[in-house]
Amino acid sequence: VQLVESGGGLVQAGGSLRLSCAASGFIFSIKAMGWYRQAPGKQRELVASIARGGSANYPDSVKGRFTISRDNAKNTVYLQMNSLKPDDTAVYYCNTVIRMYDYWGQGTQVTVSS
Repeated sequence: VQLVESGGGLVQAGGSLRLSCAASGFIFSIKAMGWYRQAPGKQRELVASIARGGSANYPDSVKGRFTISRDNAKNTVYLQMNSLKPDDTAVYYCNTVIRMYDYWGQGTQVTVSS
């Protein structure tokens, strides 16, 4: 199983970024996927999840600003982030769970300047 994130970077507050996670080594289309983030000194937190059928869930902190989507033909999950805030600064990780084991990518840094 391999998850490779990309698309992070430095953006001003109010800006947008689109993260991508390319997945391999498992049947992507049947697995739920998630995006998490971890800021310095804080616990890793879920920011978006998408079921194999496409239904999505978000915590209140990002609802209305972040959108998760998936392209099963490309084995890729995306996170569109709009109206970014300095509090969104973190390393963002892609995740899936297979046979009760958590798989993570290497993470991509998102930095939002004020």
